[in-house]
Amino acid sequence: NKVSNTHSNTLQPSYDLKSVHFYHSLLCLCAQVNFVACQLFALLMAVWFRIYLHPSKTSPFIRHVVATLLGFYLALFCFGWYSLHFLVQSGLSYSVMVFAGLENMHKYCFIVTLGYLILCQITRVYVFDYGMYSADFTGPMMVITQKITSMAFEIHDGKNKYGQLTPSQKYLAISRMPSLLEYLSYNCNFMGILAGPTCSYNDYKAFIEGTCYQPRHQENANGKENGKYKQTEPSPKNDVISKLCTCAISLAIYLSLYKLLPVERSIDDDFVNSTPFHLQVVYLYLAMLALRPKYYFVWTLADAINNAAGFGFNGYNKDGSPRWDLISNLRILDIEFATSFKLFLDNWNIQTALWLKRVCYERCPINPTAATFLLSAMWHGVYPGYYLTFLTGIGMTMAARAVRHNIRPYFLVSDSYKGIYDVITWAWTQVAISYTVAPFVLLAVGPSLKFYRSWYFGLHLLCLLVVLALPVKSKRRQAKEQQDDLQKDNQTDHNSTDNNCNQKEKTT
Repeated sequence: NKVSNTHSNTLQPSYDLKSVHFYHSLLCLCAQVNFVACQLFALLMAVWFRIYLHPSKTSPFIRHVVATLLGFYLALFCFGWYSLHFLVQSGLSYSVMVFAGLENMHKYCFIVTLGYLILCQITRVYVFDYGMYSADFTGPMMVITQKITSMAFEIHDGKNKYGQLTPSQKYLAISRMPSLLEYLSYNCNFMGILAGPTCSYNDYKAFIEGTCYQPRHQENANGKENGKYKQTEPSPKNDVISKLCTCAISLAIYLSLYKLLPVERSIDDDFVNSTPFHLQVVYLYLAMLALRPKYYFVWTLADAINNAAGFGFNGYNKDGSPRWDLISNLRILDIEFATSFKLFLDNWNIQTALWLKRVCYERCPINPTAATFLLSAMWHGVYPGYYLTFLTGIGMTMAARAVRHNIRPYFLVSDSYKGIYDVITWAWTQVAISYTVAPFVLLAVGPSLKFYRSWYFGLHLLCLLVVLALPVKSKRRQAKEQQDDLQKDNQTDHNSTDNNCNQKEKTT
């Protein structure tokens, strides 16, 4: 009896652990199936919305109501009563916009919206479901946070008549406070409630009112790209079909590879001790390459849904074909063949990068690069791996900027030299991205530091040496110096003109 009791006590925890793991895996699978099913339903509703609720057939009020109700239905189906957090977050932020003073409204709204998101993330991660990749309710809240904060800054820019705005800020500025229905429709419409992408309020309003095909961008002032083509309302059918094919290919690749190449294997002791370092580098690159199609699938499907509803038109190409990439979130080929850290980030999660640029980088007076990476880490969540990734990203960005500024000009003397430079920088970019993003996938502190220790923190030290050896001026400082030089030149020209005038007066 003593032996049997000991044996049963030994096996019981393992059995319970397997049961819990199976239960969590089943929940994750159900959540993912629900997400895909809801997105396919949204795709069908988008086609119906474009055909039967066309702006020529119904009013903007009806389109706002239907888009909002369908969005709430999808949220309720996927997340249950957790979807009430979407309303709470939106309601608190709208109250701040209405009752706070215009001068600081955007700052208060930013703090309240981001603070509520972080509170929900802390509760979900450390109370309910640590380390699980389930389709949690904070995912849509991240997109809603982008939309709310963008709108707050755009309202502030629209009312700030005496402020100095960039051309982009002038284009995005909102001149009238949106109604509650317009606000909820913008935040929670069925096309973007589950996976985004974010967009500007002015673009969404133009889509609802049916004016999105009218040229409002400066480069499309005549409604055409090269003066030869003009269409009143192009069809998104070809682009939607193309993006759905991309989704199918991405999903097939992801399901085929993600279990064969787990990132966690890169920190396995047997793997690290028995595998040469150069093969570890290759394995890490392949493991990250196998993960990316999941994001390609989600973001491309979300883009196709918006296009199917008629949202996302962005002018015409040189051959007259319509472009439907206004709110696209990625450019796959530019990602896979990026030759610099910046190019990779510019083509990955594009709308989030634009949001970070508009609300932080362009407005932060002190070290905007570090502030932007920190905000990105806070927005993504509270896992320590996120912060390790984005802190590493700061060093990578500075080192890549220094290399590009100091070394790249020497390789531009001929096409062959530039080709060699592109191949080398492509390889380094892929390694640097994989190294930087590993903690983002591993999540916890222990595995992330174990991974970096297995690489002896090599790229961290290399970035530090590059930054110290190849200093480079920030873009803001360069722009300021160029502006100062231009002002000096203008002042010199002005003084020269005055002297010439004085000499003429004396001669006369």
